[in-house]
Amino acid sequence: MTENAIIVTVSVFAAAFIAVGASLAATKNDAAVAMKALECMARQPEAAATFQVNMLIAIGLVESIPIISAVIAIVLVFANPFIK
Repeated sequence: MTENAIIVTVSVFAAAFIAVGASLAATKNDAAVAMKALECMARQPEAAATFQVNMLIAIGLVESIPIISAVIAIVLVFANPFIK
């Protein structure tokens, strides 16, 4: 294998690792946000609408992190400074 092929292969694996790690972390944190919101709704059913809106906003913010990290990883694969 040439030096460039090794660099591209490692870059692709690193990008995949970043995307998988970010998606697993987002999944865990989405579940935590939903769990806490459901606990709040169970304790105070009269304020369930407020908790639901806040939960959806928080889940949207948590989901933005893996999207941004996947885009950065893909950009680094295609704009790799180590390829000659």
